[in-house]
Amino acid sequence: MHPLIAPSMLASDFANLQKEIEMVNKSSADWFHIDVMDGVFVPNISFGMPVISAMKKHTKKIMDVHLMIVDPDRYIKDFKKCGADILTVHYEACNHLHRSVQAIKAEGMQAGVSLNPHTPVTVLEDIIADLDLVLIMSVNPGFGGQSFIQNTYKKITQLRQLIERSGSNALIEVDGGVNSENAEQLVASGANVLVAGSFVFKSEDPMATIDDLKHLRY
Repeated sequence: MHPLIAPSMLASDFANLQKEIEMVNKSSADWFHIDVMDGVFVPNISFGMPVISAMKKHTKKIMDVHLMIVDPDRYIKDFKKCGADILTVHYEACNHLHRSVQAIKAEGMQAGVSLNPHTPVTVLEDIIADLDLVLIMSVNPGFGGQSFIQNTYKKITQLRQLIERSGSNALIEVDGGVNSENAEQLVASGANVLVAGSFVFKSEDPMATIDDLKHLRY
């Protein structure tokens, strides 16, 4: 099987967002990865619901929305209305994670949980069976273009073992510093979905870059 590829729209040219969306539509990418930042949970602010609603009018693929915000429960229904197909919240931002996951599923979306680099995968033992996706941050969240954290491979391997032990069907997604140098090892470690931002959108031929990532096998 080939990994799923989710170009991170945070790295796209915001002045030409429709053009960037059309490029991803035409490419072999599988999902649009959309990072929502509030300037509180992470030290940056990105796009919000009006922009995502506008994007939805043009996207032809799954919208994978990653909430890097405090108290995400307030906005679950809103992101469903915006067109999110997958909604991922941070373990570190949720006081009642099980309730948050169930609320996402109740809106008809797939539910994901993201872990920051310092958070061990063992915290998901009691909820892994309820998840559709686990997003491993391979950089500290908040900014694009950061360097990849090497401990990520070990975390993915541990998470893959946890998923298999529990009988969960959760996909493993990796976000941060993904490129041609680490993608193969990420997939070999157990990753199913690769998020790539700067590596795709800053390349000379984004569609060819997406295609190269897509044709890795696992």
